[in-house]
Amino acid sequence: MRNLLAFLYKHHFIFVFLLVQVVCFWLMMRGKNYQGSRLINSSNRVAANIYEAEANTKEYFSLKRENAILAAENAALINKLKTNYIAISLNEFKVHDTLYKQQYQYIGAKVVNASINNRSNYITLNVGSSSGIGRDMAVFNSLGIIGIVKDVSSNFASVMSILHKDIKVNCQLKRDGSYGPLIWDGRDYKYCLLTDIPTHAKIRRNDTVITSELSGIFPEGIMVGTIDSYERRQNEPFYTARVKLSADLKKLNYVYVIKNRYKAEKDSLEQKTQTQSDK
Repeated sequence: MRNLLAFLYKHHFIFVFLLVQVVCFWLMMRGKNYQGSRLINSSNRVAANIYEAEANTKEYFSLKRENAILAAENAALINKLKTNYIAISLNEFKVHDTLYKQQYQYIGAKVVNASINNRSNYITLNVGSSSGIGRDMAVFNSLGIIGIVKDVSSNFASVMSILHKDIKVNCQLKRDGSYGPLIWDGRDYKYCLLTDIPTHAKIRRNDTVITSELSGIFPEGIMVGTIDSYERRQNEPFYTARVKLSADLKKLNYVYVIKNRYKAEKDSLEQKTQTQSDK
């Protein structure tokens, strides 16, 4: 106790000064003068900045959850698009009576691994057979096509990227419908080649390239990219076009997997027809 009193006595000038300062601030805040209003405004501004920083921090750490929610909502909205349904005749005598049946279903997924520097590039998704994912399903994002599902486990899927030496996707020019296979030449991850375009096609630089239903995997009309340049190579009766991809495969986050409800039926019928033709 004696030491405490000695300490207070030794530093009493500092404590008196602090007390006076507190009283001064209190009087300034109580008063309606200019200094009081400035002090209140300053304290409010500081508090507002602190609250804003806190809100921004919470928002940043909740981005992962928010992105997952948005991806699920987008998949649900895409599933409701009319282009995912086919018209079925209700009465063979009344051609205008139709019923729409869903053909394509979209499942949201997150990219957990990806490569772009190999000749055979793959992407890993955090969804698998337990989510309804199967082989040969198309994958795209809001910007354009990404690839095709190669293998699946219960909770993951391995996707063959369009930046893969063995992948071919039938695509078409949006303006005139001319089509050909899209391949990757192994050079720049931003570009692919659209080959076998007929010479009578009205192809131009910056033409839009979209998926063709002839691919058998992708629905028609998904964005692929734009024509950067094109040429007719020697001794070839077709154009080869360099396509700048609309999707940046170096910055993948959330994607959508497309499930074609009638693909198995279609493939089975085509295989049966081919087998019968070969006999």
